[in-house]
Amino acid sequence: MSEKFSPAASVVGEPYSLDAEQAVLGSILKDPPCLYTVEDRVKPEYFYLPQHQSIFRTIVSIDALGGKIDPLIVLEELKKDGVYDDIGGKTYLMKLADSVPSTKNVSSYVDIIVDKFYLRTLMAACSDVLDEANAQTTPTETLLDMAEQKIYDIRRGKTTSGPSKISDIIINEVFERLNNLNKDDPAVREQYLGFPTGFSLLDKYLAGGFHRSDLILLGARPGMGKTALALNLARNIAVSGRKVLFFSLEMSKEQLAQRIISTEARIVSQKLRTGQVNDADWEKMGTALQTLAKAELYFDDTTNITVPEMKARVQRMKDVDCVFIDYLQLMSGTKKSDSRVNEVSEITRSLKIMAKDLNIPVITCSQLSRTAAKSDNHRPQLTDLRESGSIEQDADIVLMIHREDYYNNGPKNNEDPENVVANTGEIIIAKNRHGETSNVEVAWNPEFTMFSTLERIRDDR
Repeated sequence: MSEKFSPAASVVGEPYSLDAEQAVLGSILKDPPCLYTVEDRVKPEYFYLPQHQSIFRTIVSIDALGGKIDPLIVLEELKKDGVYDDIGGKTYLMKLADSVPSTKNVSSYVDIIVDKFYLRTLMAACSDVLDEANAQTTPTETLLDMAEQKIYDIRRGKTTSGPSKISDIIINEVFERLNNLNKDDPAVREQYLGFPTGFSLLDKYLAGGFHRSDLILLGARPGMGKTALALNLARNIAVSGRKVLFFSLEMSKEQLAQRIISTEARIVSQKLRTGQVNDADWEKMGTALQTLAKAELYFDDTTNITVPEMKARVQRMKDVDCVFIDYLQLMSGTKKSDSRVNEVSEITRSLKIMAKDLNIPVITCSQLSRTAAKSDNHRPQLTDLRESGSIEQDADIVLMIHREDYYNNGPKNNEDPENVVANTGEIIIAKNRHGETSNVEVAWNPEFTMFSTLERIRDDR
């Protein structure tokens, strides 16, 4: 069924500018290169009138497929889709192209459209919150979180516009991502690349590292080194120029900082605990501090913190690129539950939603059950996740630490010492929603509580 071009018949009351919408579309039809100025800031839903949304969507589609933009070609595409008829559509498109005062002012016209769109979005968000408040069926704390999230989404330009057509998603999101990945500007490309973990082979299997909106689970038995690995990863990502927030529900900020400086300065951690540091150690710490001072690595050691509280703190800090949590089993749910499994399920689901809403990777440490310790080869599996429930289901990636010498107290006590290599371990990629699973060998230095890439020496004799 075709639509009629009758802007005057639109709903009155919501903020929008008919002149600005017509000027933007007219500028593109009159001078097609204007599209690149407009497309960078405007999406189809930013236009208030459905007719204008359809026109802009069609123009973007034609350009993405390498077609030429002019009123007649746009009209033919609209007719193919059964959107407009020949008579009204042709008249209106020609009018748009002829009525533009100057295409040089297209950026100013875009400003008006974006401004009106955000005003409408804000009005809708406030209306939703007001309806919930009047109903008095939602807990106040939940309502506050909802209001904060809606405002945050508006600031970041995110909206929930309902179902999207596959072609729109490919053109507006998939193609946009691919184009940005191939741009010359490193700052633009970095927004779409994974965050390198500092372990080259792990990055290879994870397609470049940790990716935005992913929930990554880091599982290990107590004492295996999950906190150490989490700190190593957080440090590596922060030093590479990202902003990292590390929530610790077990260790204090001072203890975490002590571990970081021990690793960075290569000073035996025992020395820092006893205070037995010499002049050389002080010099190494000074050098290490110069590196760490540039890193945006933040620690929060609040106990009994919930996911909504974490989310609120991340939002208030602004521009956080990555979140670490140590560890899952110490977290509290927002709802009281008779079953710990149900409570943990609610927590992991909330963490996944947080990763998706904030568009950042969330890495959460988790304890494993004793099942792995009782098996013949001690190797952990997904079924070893404690209070499993939906942990395995919600996580995009599950990494597990395995060190055989952990069970043998070193190779000297093992019946076959050649089968156990001291100070080495594996990061087992037990689940990878975006690629293959595998094992990554790493070196383990207990003196500095540090995992690192395992260097192998080739013997070509």
